[in-house]
Amino acid sequence: MPIMTCQTSARPQAHSAPFVPTESVEGDLAGGLLLLCDHARNDIPVEYGDLGLPADQFRRHIAYDIGVRPLTLELARRLNAPALFTTFSRLLIDPNRGEDDPTIVMRLSDGAVVPGNARIDAAERQSRIERFHRPYHDLIETTLDRMLALGSPPVVISIHSYTPVWRGTPRPWHAGILWDKDPRAVVPLLEGLARDPALVVGDNEPYDGALKNDTMYRHCTSRGLAHALIEVRQDLIADETGVADWAERLTPLLAGLAGMPALREICHYGSRGD
Repeated sequence: MPIMTCQTSARPQAHSAPFVPTESVEGDLAGGLLLLCDHARNDIPVEYGDLGLPADQFRRHIAYDIGVRPLTLELARRLNAPALFTTFSRLLIDPNRGEDDPTIVMRLSDGAVVPGNARIDAAERQSRIERFHRPYHDLIETTLDRMLALGSPPVVISIHSYTPVWRGTPRPWHAGILWDKDPRAVVPLLEGLARDPALVVGDNEPYDGALKNDTMYRHCTSRGLAHALIEVRQDLIADETGVADWAERLTPLLAGLAGMPALREICHYGSRGD
């Protein structure tokens, strides 16, 4: 399985060549799974510098989801599943927001003022959508169209991570499954993870999965595709050992989803966000 060699760094990278906003891993398009990684990296195109932020801010959750790129790559390898990634920091623009979402470009993120975003105007916002945000979603749409053309619909899984502490309060969950109204992929994942008594797994925790026009809404809810967003606490996948542990845990569960006929059908459940 060809994989583009890209490394997630602790600070934004300068790019002399044109910045490519997406990364793809090839896999079996007829295999029944598509993996997505919205917040894979913390890189910034050279013309944006560091957005006025010190380097340590790019090592935080505000810049990217720690651990998700290596985890998604490992899951794609084990499952021979296609996987799609962004290559830019969400501080530039958040690909997991609708184009009409006022938080698509954050001026203030978890207490950090982002000087490079503070005076962004409508033209610059639209430029970032067209250069970075839209190519990722176009890639998802094109890949799903190719998969659907080969036969039955795939199950779509998006991989994210979250901080172990939020505003001074520890989060008790090791992972969470986020969803809207379609339970088809969610119930088997929750039941499968619950079989490990050492795990605390959140059902729509630490976030709610109903966000209109986000990635899951746009590509799965609207198409009637079975889907789920998996959140893993970032400290649990911050190194190779943690990534391997969670890949081992998730691989059989995700493979099982692809083998369930009820998940390989178009079925529209609507959204709590509508």
